[in-house]
Amino acid sequence: MNFDSVPGILYPIMKTDIHPTYFPLAKVTCACGNTFTTGSTQENIRVEICSACHPFFTGQQKFVDTLGQVDKFQKKTEQAKEKSQIKAQILQARAAKTQKDRTERASLKDLLMQARKSASS
Repeated sequence: MNFDSVPGILYPIMKTDIHPTYFPLAKVTCACGNTFTTGSTQENIRVEICSACHPFFTGQQKFVDTLGQVDKFQKKTEQAKEKSQIKAQILQARAAKTQKDRTERASLKDLLMQARKSASS
């Protein structure tokens, strides 16, 4: 690395012909149509979301649908809700059936008491 010789201080010299071209007025274009300028090594930049359309800045919910993924996700969540409702109904039916079986069936204690009564009479 080359250094300029200044009394007491050494400054590195930048290498020539290795640095990219810097554009101080690079144009940034968003998918929503908003444009602004910034400094960059690219002259034109395209972005999908900017501060004009991002939900954090706007306070509005907006879906960016890439290849129908949002629709697929929403369908899956609806199907999951339906399945959970069906499962809850099945569990309620099973609980009612086991409750009915418990009330109809005599317990072991009741069977022993009946056996004692029939043996003593």
